[in-house]
Amino acid sequence: MARVLLAAPRGYCAGVERAIVTVEEALKRFGPPVYVRKQIVHNTFVVDDLTRRGAIFVEELDEVPDGSLVVFSAHGVSPAVKEAARSRGLRTIDATCPLVTKVHKEAVRMAEAGFEIVLIGHAEHEEVEGTLGEAPERIHVIDPARPEELTAAGQGPMSWLSQTTLAVDETMRAVGELRKRFPGLVDPPSDDICYASQNRQEAVTRIAPECELVIVVGSANSSNSQRLVEVALDAGADAAYLIDRAADADERWLAGVETVGVSSGASVPEPLVVELLDWLATRGFADVESVTLTEETLTFSLPLELRSTRNPA
Repeated sequence: MARVLLAAPRGYCAGVERAIVTVEEALKRFGPPVYVRKQIVHNTFVVDDLTRRGAIFVEELDEVPDGSLVVFSAHGVSPAVKEAARSRGLRTIDATCPLVTKVHKEAVRMAEAGFEIVLIGHAEHEEVEGTLGEAPERIHVIDPARPEELTAAGQGPMSWLSQTTLAVDETMRAVGELRKRFPGLVDPPSDDICYASQNRQEAVTRIAPECELVIVVGSANSSNSQRLVEVALDAGADAAYLIDRAADADERWLAGVETVGVSSGASVPEPLVVELLDWLATRGFADVESVTLTEETLTFSLPLELRSTRNPA
């Protein structure tokens, strides 16, 4: 019988929730326009919704008028970006996910201790750019799929960090390959891959062996959403696809399928998942079974500027 296995947890994590609410509260408190450097989170629906409400998304600070209010995205920024904002007299609110901030602090501590740092991640991703900026003379970025490209990293002791949204297994494989050539490689003080990415990957791993098809709701530029597709395939799904909205799904994917797995990336609002479930129901997949791996209760406080009555500066 046709059925859907709905993975949980899925969707918004604490860092994404905090970042989106930061922009919403800034719009309420200070009024539009509120500028946001880069996408606040990597989801087209969220960005479009905030744009309609008065947020203006820019790529770089030179697009922001002097004296304006600008929010830094959940992915974090380098110290150079913060200094550029100060030099321009911009008012700022930092919506960086606290788990990303933790990685930044680890990079600073390691660099100050004399370590060469291998940062495992995708060089073009904003999170990696921000972490790299904490100690550019000490950090060496490598793609998790190509650890062999690191040929040397200076003469000092070596440690590693990772982008928070990577696949756990792929990251550890990369670390294992690095350690073969650099036996003294030192582990970070704690796991960098965020709890939400791990939980969503583990939930997809649980359902994928029973699914001929897994559909992940998430935008193409969302690293954690892309990893869910890869994890589904690695765990045994016959096929897996990433879609922004239900309208992007292809009815041909359902041919010969009895079980469809559904999940969503950490920056995806739940109504988009419901939209996909409705799409599946009209095509014979109305039996939905929720598979819950764990309950998430973590929350993060809003940035200090939104916890007081004073204006951000």
